[in-house]
Amino acid sequence: QVQLVESGGGLVQPGGSLRLSCAASGLTLDYYAIGWFRQAPGKEREGVSCISNVDIATYYTDSVKGRFTIARDNSKNAVYLQMNNLKPEDTAVYYCAAGPHVGWASWYKIDRYDYWGQGIQVTVSR
Repeated sequence: QVQLVESGGGLVQPGGSLRLSCAASGLTLDYYAIGWFRQAPGKEREGVSCISNVDIATYYTDSVKGRFTIARDNSKNAVYLQMNNLKPEDTAVYYCAAGPHVGWASWYKIDRYDYWGQGIQVTVSR
């Protein structure tokens, strides 16, 4: 049974940092592109970042460029999202997802991913 489990979320003040982890069981993450998505109340789920499985290319949505960094550790079968200089507008439920084939034109498309975690809350507030 495939499972993706996110951890590392929580409450942080503006300007603070969090590191989200995505751990997998039942599949080997280095065979998959791994995306991070988020969904704020009343908004659609949006792509935040992705790391490919082919050339280890990384992609970011414009609003997080320069603040977020995605990385994978294949020895631990995990992917991480380091989030720095967090802003209130980063508040959302964050999901990791695994998909076999994504590229620069498709990494942010929800239907490109086969497996999803249950999500974890990130709240940025004073």
